[in-house]
Amino acid sequence: MARRPAKTGGSIARGGGVALGEAVFRSLCEALQAGSYRAGDRLREEEVAQRLKVSRTPVREALGRLAARGFVEPAGGRGLIVRNLDISEVLELYAMREIMEGAAARLAAEYASAPEVDALHDIEQAFVETPAADAAEMARLNRNFHEAICRAARNRYLDNASRELQDWIALLGPTTFTVSGRPSSSHGEHQAIIEAIAARDGDKAERLARAHIREALRCRLKLLQKQ
Repeated sequence: MARRPAKTGGSIARGGGVALGEAVFRSLCEALQAGSYRAGDRLREEEVAQRLKVSRTPVREALGRLAARGFVEPAGGRGLIVRNLDISEVLELYAMREIMEGAAARLAAEYASAPEVDALHDIEQAFVETPAADAAEMARLNRNFHEAICRAARNRYLDNASRELQDWIALLGPTTFTVSGRPSSSHGEHQAIIEAIAARDGDKAERLARAHIREALRCRLKLLQKQ
């Protein structure tokens, strides 16, 4: 059985002008994205505080923010547990993701600089070179790819909304790159999106990006059927 990644690593850095509660919150969100915490996992103040080497006060603040956003819920007086999204929430999540990714690709086709297009090619090349067994690394590079498109879209509100959506996607569990054939088909879809952005074809970039997310949903539903 594959080992689960460590829950969160190391202590929280106190520099950079970031409040401690905010730093703990970001650390927990990153742990969700990395798959260190999954649906049904329990979060206890004391354990998180010990792991991050902070007091329980900023941990309590961070857990409260996670609860307010709906990422965790009470666990019968024994801390909080990471929520498990039901099928209707999954469908709603992907419907919104399709709209946002399509908009980002359209805007990127208008605003992306040549170096940004080159960076997309570089990320995709790293994706292709990733061993087939390393689905987690593929998922990380895939996030980088979509984040790069959002940055190239030059819209801070879209970028912020996309980042929040990624936190929700983290609750879904195993990456769709564990579905047979998905890494290869995703690569082809990514390549086509890059080409449309480079050609400044916003209509095509949006259409391809939306189709890409619909295919990701199809694979997600396959995974859910196996659970």
